[in-house]
Amino acid sequence: MPDELRRAAVRAARRLMAFAFAAFGPAWGGTALPFDIVEAAPGLFVHTGRHEETSRANRGDIANVGFIVGERCVAVIDTGGSLAVGQALAAAVRRATDRPVCYVINTHMHPDHVFGNAAFSGGTVRFVGAASLPEALAARATHYEAGLAEALGDAAAGSRIVAPDLLVDDRLRLDLGGRVLVMQRWPTAHTNNDLTVLDEASGTLWLGDLLFDERIPSVDGSIKGWIAVGERLREQAVTRVIPGHGRIAPPWPAALDTQSRYLRQVVASVRAALAAGKTLRETVDAADPADANGWLLAEAYHRRNVTAAYAELEWE
Repeated sequence: MPDELRRAAVRAARRLMAFAFAAFGPAWGGTALPFDIVEAAPGLFVHTGRHEETSRANRGDIANVGFIVGERCVAVIDTGGSLAVGQALAAAVRRATDRPVCYVINTHMHPDHVFGNAAFSGGTVRFVGAASLPEALAARATHYEAGLAEALGDAAAGSRIVAPDLLVDDRLRLDLGGRVLVMQRWPTAHTNNDLTVLDEASGTLWLGDLLFDERIPSVDGSIKGWIAVGERLREQAVTRVIPGHGRIAPPWPAALDTQSRYLRQVVASVRAALAAGKTLRETVDAADPADANGWLLAEAYHRRNVTAAYAELEWE
């Protein structure tokens, strides 16, 4: 068999291994958790996180992460909520391709998307993020690290903040070798450092937490800004989207419509409370997670969203 055909066969076998069955990551506390990888488009691999809070049982494996393979190298998009998740993702990359990782792209600052970065540090990998990401990470690093240690205990060991060294002010194009990714920084929405990644080859838009599917959105930036960014995202002509949480390639833009309706509902309810002269405590106490009908983890996040919205909207 010619060398090129042999290499192609090996690459194909690795891709098949990567998405056709559960690839098991490192042993965590004596138990190996499944780390499934799906090839959502040619050369574009996605792992779906669990709809749970970070815990010892899931090791912070609660966000969608993945990677894109070019002819020259690989770009990883988000790395999960602990070093162990990042290591499982790195192992999945090695099973899928022999090409090196050249970029790790973080879509925003939240721990469930960045604490696996350390699994890729120490070499020539460039870490990519919005221009506002380093400051945001620095401001919250101590809090994030303490929270992870509390949630994971000893399993948090080795998980650390790795700040980006390649910053996106507006747009940035990265060539993986015959495959171009376009990073877009957005105004404050879910956070003040949201970044999307467009894979031109497959028409796939990786949205990070600008889109939540199934799991309730969490407001940590500007609820009004998030609604406005959603309207701009709707204009994107893409083949598929990858949300930060939820199904791979959910219906588009129907999934965005569902999220926007919820955010608008929160805004309307808080504005009504403000018009009635209600205090923050009164407004939050009256907020019923049942109002977030159909969203998973509503009990944990709906009142938080109302709190964030009140703090923003009371100054209108």
